[in-house]
Amino acid sequence: MGRTRIIVVLAIAAIGAIGLALIVGSMTKHKPAPAQVVISSSAPAQPMARVLVAKHDLGIGTRLGANDLTWQDWPADAVNPAFITDGQGARVPVAGGAAAVIADQAKQTAHAAAQVVAGATGPMEQLYGSIVRQPILANEPITNTKLVRGGEGGFMAVVLRPGMRAVAVQVNTNTAAGGFILPGDRVDVVQSRPADSASNGGRPGFVADTLLRNIRVLAIDQNSQPPKNGVQSQVGSTATLEVAAADTEVIARAKAQGEVILALRAYSDAGGPSGRGAAGAEDSGTVHIFRSGQAPEVMVLQ
Repeated sequence: MGRTRIIVVLAIAAIGAIGLALIVGSMTKHKPAPAQVVISSSAPAQPMARVLVAKHDLGIGTRLGANDLTWQDWPADAVNPAFITDGQGARVPVAGGAAAVIADQAKQTAHAAAQVVAGATGPMEQLYGSIVRQPILANEPITNTKLVRGGEGGFMAVVLRPGMRAVAVQVNTNTAAGGFILPGDRVDVVQSRPADSASNGGRPGFVADTLLRNIRVLAIDQNSQPPKNGVQSQVGSTATLEVAAADTEVIARAKAQGEVILALRAYSDAGGPSGRGAAGAEDSGTVHIFRSGQAPEVMVLQ
């Protein structure tokens, strides 16, 4: 009997231990995770301004256009006074998700469209046609110190390519293709002068020589841009030409010896060499001697 009681007591103790272990395991498994404290930031959004920047790298001599400039958001407290802004002041970034951002962009676009319809030009449009005086990197803010606008000092010096010179020639409607030569066009410089009577049998005549070919016109009078509003011609008294440094003497001598005529070249002929050594296939090696209203061709032997 005594041994039987001991076995029963041990069995009950074992069962109780197993039950306690199951209860503790169950409590541990379903123990709730510790509470996490989430701290939300309520700092206000930083005001932003819109600054005019370069879309891509701009080298010296680049003439600015719509594809060179863009607006970029900039922290209002970091805007330098030299930066060019859209004039609408600082604004707080729009909150409320993508829909609110799209609505804000639509509002800005509508405002810009209203200005265009009203004929107003913004800070960006006012810079179109300006020349880059110092290199500007992509996304760098535009400043007036790095630009030269038409009519400002140093404008022509920036427009000139290295090794070239600007030379002025007196023109009129008869010597400048009726006024259809505009800034940016390419011309041939022709000189008309009296022929040497001794080499012409003692009879008077005139000789026309093409001195320079494919020369770029920098300006007509003080205008370095073609006329706007659909005007196709520009009558002026002075044409400024871009010539090589060694060719300035050719222009000076031509103006002293006789009348200088500018012959307009087609756009398809503007891609060739420029200067005295730019004779193309169309050069027949002839000159015209004018006698009594006639101009027979005379072959020149090289």
